[in-house]
Amino acid sequence: MESVRLIDEWPVDNAATAVVAADGSVLGRHGDTARKFRLASVSKPLTAYAALIAVEEGVVELDTPAGPEGSTVRHLLAHTSGLAFDAHKAMAAPGTRRLYSNAGFEQLADALAEHSGIPFAQYQAEALFAPLGMTSTALDGSPASGAVSTVDDLGAFAAELQAPKLLDPATVAAATDVVFPGLSGVLPGFGHQKPNDWGLGFEIRDHKSPHWTGAQSSPRTFGHFGQSGTFLWVDPDAGAACVALTDRAFGPWAAEVWPRYTDAVLADLGA
Repeated sequence: MESVRLIDEWPVDNAATAVVAADGSVLGRHGDTARKFRLASVSKPLTAYAALIAVEEGVVELDTPAGPEGSTVRHLLAHTSGLAFDAHKAMAAPGTRRLYSNAGFEQLADALAEHSGIPFAQYQAEALFAPLGMTSTALDGSPASGAVSTVDDLGAFAAELQAPKLLDPATVAAATDVVFPGLSGVLPGFGHQKPNDWGLGFEIRDHKSPHWTGAQSSPRTFGHFGQSGTFLWVDPDAGAACVALTDRAFGPWAAEVWPRYTDAVLADLGA
């Protein structure tokens, strides 16, 4: 794929990328895909997936109370617990607003640790990273933003998202469909969106504008981006996923080059 070489034009010191097909094969890669990068909020899908494994293992249920009063595991995963962005205080009643919350993912991990009796980072490493061979990935800090990984490891995760082996495919389908539909809110870096659709730990592309994916991305596209200049998306209609990691903080540069890159990748896939 020639499109992966576009990352050479990005205004960053280091970048790496890969495109992964639905069958797990790597269609294209560029850059040092074994280099470790800080993921920032791309940590959240990894935390969410570990939470979904815990649900299937019976550690918790989606309706298990967690977070502020009236909130559940489902609310925390879908950013509808009412918790503030970074503060552990309620700003709205659960289920009434889409308030993107790092604190919510921290309280989610705390609830999982409490119910499993295992520190969350250990549970995640044993339940998710080890089975997928993600040997260069670790959670070193907040479960909302503290993971470090490589393009190679996230490529394995992207393959899992498209052809689940650790979860029932129905669980992944439900997690990547809209949960609490119709709620509006702010998509960090891209302003107020109405609706601001999310699944369980995954942002849903839908018809948001502006957005960090491409103009040609299907509405069913899901994934996440991080403030450390990172993203992972899966486009079920294209039958592929894309990971890109950099060492420059998100800013106007990313909002400009990421959609262009995504559209080039999709054009390559459709060629």
